[in-house]
Amino acid sequence: MVKAKAKAKAGRRVLEAAVGVAVGAINGLLGGGGGMLCVPFLENILGEEVKVSHATTVLVIFPVCLAAAAVYTAKGETDPLSALLVAAGAVVGGALGSAALAGAPPKAVAVVFALIVAGAGAWTVWKG
Repeated sequence: MVKAKAKAKAGRRVLEAAVGVAVGAINGLLGGGGGMLCVPFLENILGEEVKVSHATTVLVIFPVCLAAAAVYTAKGETDPLSALLVAAGAVVGGALGSAALAGAPPKAVAVVFALIVAGAGAWTVWKG
């Protein structure tokens, strides 16, 4: 019994690492968007609750974004002033959003997330 639990836990850790590779690759390739994959991966593949998956994604995406930003900046493909100004606003928005998540019903979080993902996808196709 103990051996089976240890094996299942090890299998989950491998799956978590694989999810991380997929999220990081998408984020690095597209300059973002890994979070839009991370949430459904955490929920559907790893079985996390809605709010846990959203909160965990924020923590996961932070180092992914730092790594991708370092590569893009080293290549001279960023605008540091724009990045600083947007980041300042994002910090305020992040604090407001995380406070809202704490009190939001899980179903509402899932619906809002789905609408944002669908809207972003439609916008990308329309503008592309």
